[in-house]
Amino acid sequence: MARRAVVTGASSGIGAATVRELRERGWDVVGVARREDRLKALAAETGAEWFRADLTSADDVAALRDFLGSGPPISALVNNAGGAIGFATVEAGDAEDWRRMYDINVLSVQRVTSALLPLLRQGAKEAGVADVLTVTSIAGHVVYEGGAGYNASKFAARALVGALRLELAGEPIRVVEVAPGMVKTEEFTLVRFKGDREQADAVYDGVVAPLVAEDVASAIASTLDLPAHVNIDHITIKPVAQAAPHKVMRGDLRIRD
Repeated sequence: MARRAVVTGASSGIGAATVRELRERGWDVVGVARREDRLKALAAETGAEWFRADLTSADDVAALRDFLGSGPPISALVNNAGGAIGFATVEAGDAEDWRRMYDINVLSVQRVTSALLPLLRQGAKEAGVADVLTVTSIAGHVVYEGGAGYNASKFAARALVGALRLELAGEPIRVVEVAPGMVKTEEFTLVRFKGDREQADAVYDGVVAPLVAEDVASAIASTLDLPAHVNIDHITIKPVAQAAPHKVMRGDLRIRD
C-alpha cells in the first residue's frame, strides 16, 4: 500500500514540486494551499488529492484534519507553507509584516502539526514510521541585514522542530528540518518585495545556477523514502554560488590560480 503524504503550500514553488516528486515515487499525496484553482490544476496533472485551507485559520486546519481523518492513514506531513515579507531593518521594520511572518512560518506549523499528529500516529502503526518534515530556511540559522523579521520567524520554526523531536522521542515518528538557501521560484522574492518585479529579479542577477524548487523537492522525497530506522535531523541545501545568506557569488565560478 502506498504511503500517504500531506504537503502544505502546494500551490507553487517547493510545495508543488514536492507533490510532483512524491507522486512520481508512488506516494499518495494531498496538496494543501489557499488557491483552489492552482490545486485543481496540480491534481489534474499529478493525480494528487487536494484540500483548500488557509493555515492561519484554526477552523480551516480543523476542517483539514477532519478531511484527512476520513481517508486512508497519513504517514508524512511536509510543513512547507511559509514566506518572507519585506527586507527592512529592525528600526524601519513594519510590525504587521513581522506578525504575518510569525503566523505563517511558526504558528501555522504548530497548528497543522498539532492537529495531524494523532493521524500520523495511526499512519505509523500502518507503515512502521511517520514523518514530520518542516521546510525552514538558512535564514533560521544565520542572520543578515534586512532579514531580521524573517530571521526571527525561521529561528523560531527551527526551535519548534528541535523541541518537537525531543517531545516525540520514543515514538516511531521522524522529525526533519530542511533548510534551503537561495531557491529561484516564481513567487518567493516577488512576495517578499511586495510585487516589485525589478527588485525580485535582482536577487538572482548574475548568480550561476541558483537552486530550483525541484532540487529541494528531491531532497525532501529522498529523506522520506529512507528506511524507517534512519532519521535525518537536518539538511542545509544551497547552490554552490552561495556560501551564506549574505554571501552570494555573482558571475562564473572559477578555480583560483
